Amino acid sequence: MTLIDYLVLAIYFAVMIGIGLWAMRGVKDQEDYFMGGRGFGKLLQTFAAFGAGTGAHEPVTVGRTGWTSGLSGVWSALMWLFVTPVYWITAVWYRRMRHLTLGDWFVERYQSKSLGAAYTLFAIVFYMFYLSTMFSAVAKFAVPLLGVETGWFGYDLKYTLVPAIAVVVILYGVLGGLAAAYITDLIQGLFIILLSVLLIPYGLWAIAARFGGPGEDGLMDGFRIMHERVSGDYFSLFAGPSSGEFPVQYILSLSVLALVGIVVQPHFIATGGGTAKTEDEARIGLVVGNFLKRLCTVGWALTALIALALLAGNAEIAADPDRVWGVAAREILGPLNLGLVGLMLACLLAAMMSSADCYMIVTSALVVRNVYAPYINPGADEKRYVLVGRLTGLIIIVGAAVVAMRFSDVFGQFKMAMELPILFAAPFWVGMYWRRANRTAVWGTMAFSLVFFFVLPYALPRLAPAMHQWPSLSATTEIVTTTVQRTATESDVARHEAFLEAGENIRANGGDPTTLGAAPPVAVLGQPITIVTQTGGKPIYWADGSDPVGEPEIETVSQTSNGNIDVLIQRQIGQRVGRGSLNLDFLLYDAVGIDLGGASKATLETLRLPTRVLLPFAVLIMLSLFTRRDDSVALDRYFAKMNTPVLADPVADHARLEAAYAANSNPRKVFPGTDLEFVWPTGKEVLGFVAACGVCGLIIGLLIWLAGIGA
Repeated sequence: MTLIDYLVLAIYFAVMIGIGLWAMRGVKDQEDYFMGGRGFGKLLQTFAAFGAGTGAHEPVTVGRTGWTSGLSGVWSALMWLFVTPVYWITAVWYRRMRHLTLGDWFVERYQSKSLGAAYTLFAIVFYMFYLSTMFSAVAKFAVPLLGVETGWFGYDLKYTLVPAIAVVVILYGVLGGLAAAYITDLIQGLFIILLSVLLIPYGLWAIAARFGGPGEDGLMDGFRIMHERVSGDYFSLFAGPSSGEFPVQYILSLSVLALVGIVVQPHFIATGGGTAKTEDEARIGLVVGNFLKRLCTVGWALTALIALALLAGNAEIAADPDRVWGVAAREILGPLNLGLVGLMLACLLAAMMSSADCYMIVTSALVVRNVYAPYINPGADEKRYVLVGRLTGLIIIVGAAVVAMRFSDVFGQFKMAMELPILFAAPFWVGMYWRRANRTAVWGTMAFSLVFFFVLPYALPRLAPAMHQWPSLSATTEIVTTTVQRTATESDVARHEAFLEAGENIRANGGDPTTLGAAPPVAVLGQPITIVTQTGGKPIYWADGSDPVGEPEIETVSQTSNGNIDVLIQRQIGQRVGRGSLNLDFLLYDAVGIDLGGASKATLETLRLPTRVLLPFAVLIMLSLFTRRDDSVALDRYFAKMNTPVLADPVADHARLEAAYAANSNPRKVFPGTDLEFVWPTGKEVLGFVAACGVCGLIIGLLIWLAGIGA
């Protein structure tokens, strides 16, 4: 980075802090600080949803998975695409709640202050992991741009960079509250869009300039050369060189898990529609904002393909694929010396900070509303509550920074954060539609989910160490060796050379080059190349692997050939010793006689879905049937409120609510006289949902079309 790049960053930081100072003048009470006065229109709601939903980890993750899996790697972020149409329905919920936090919703629906406190604890832990992925991603991105591996005092750069970013977020977020967050989200949203497209034209021009012939210097030349340099299987949306990483069933399972869990992510009370003027602003803001994110994902995927063509010989990426985005920005934009490298880093910081500020304020609202006010100081005035909110907002940022400095696996941290919402997902979904669900059943369900999915898998092997050697738990998946013969491309040649260079660099620094994994095959341009990929051989029941006792034994299951593809399936036999935590949910499949030996890694991940999604729902429903109902009067008021459309004028809205409470009836109820609270959809809901589904198809079509240009 040059002086002009650092100047761009300094201006960006100064503007963000300045907005926080300006917004602080309008903060008078909790609703101003935590919800911005519920006065946001379509534009700010759109960019709030876009900014809060677009994290710095996503471009970095798509870059990594695109590097390893080709175009199919886009599903590491595009899995949210099929969830977006449902937002047209859910956005209304958060506005009709008329609450400041989702913790308030749990308190009202289940008539339990302690549930609000429990939800607050969940939110703190969730955001520490979720936001830590963004801090880690920024550090991965910045190392290639800054050209150094260490920061102040010789420590790893992330120990310098992560705290510095945290300080800036704390300053403008703590000062200005949600209004500052939303205004900065508008600016940062434009930066994120720029981040998503900036590398594409410059990258294509760089490909044409470096590898093209005389007169081949246009964008179309870049597309054509990209296809010449990269094997065709890297351009498949559902089956790439590592097709087992994101097969269709895994994509669908991730989408379902995302749908079930997203509704209880704490920031949805704000960006999901709760801060909008009316329900229309809530719907349009949430759906359009998230479709903007899906379009940006298309840009990230195309950038990853460009990096494959341009940087296949880069040793830094060979050593750590998480650095794809940072190396691409440096190599493509750096030589121009126009401040674009600093702008790219500012754009990625925008992606992180636009999420971090919202998460921080939502967490502080939860602490104030569901812990401080009900348990510590119920009689405090509005100024005191806002002050406590500003102070407690530090918890999430500091905690996330600590987690980011402790771990550095961006995708692993993200998957951990994705699974945490299952603790509250079933109580939310069931509570929205079934009045029989009660607080006793919710506590039982949460206890079951916490123990079964998060405690026992770690505790059991430590309480009974002999389990590591049980023969019944030593099974592994079959080893599938696929051998493909095809013509070597230029990227194949470059990948092998980069791998060798990366190994030498690691060895020169005293490291272990075997950490790089298997070497790409030796390739000669235009000559046949044999590509051997091996999957499977992974323990079914042990999360961190297993080791054979004595010499490993392997037997052949089958061997088949189909044209230029040979497939050898083998099985490991003999005693093994497991490591790490226990995949407890897979024991349920074993109990019903399902053999997981032939399952791929992606299939195993897919099979985690039924237990993690369905079991909490089943437990909640069963417990609700055998436990005492909650107060019916409070439930009547709750469902009356949730079925009463919001008016922009608070006074008129209050009057409409009082009339709904008095009437205590709902003519749109599908099953009148029962505990089921489903209502007939309106024409606007149906048309909006169908239109959103159509946009999903258009985005997939756009991605396939762009990837096919020049083929």
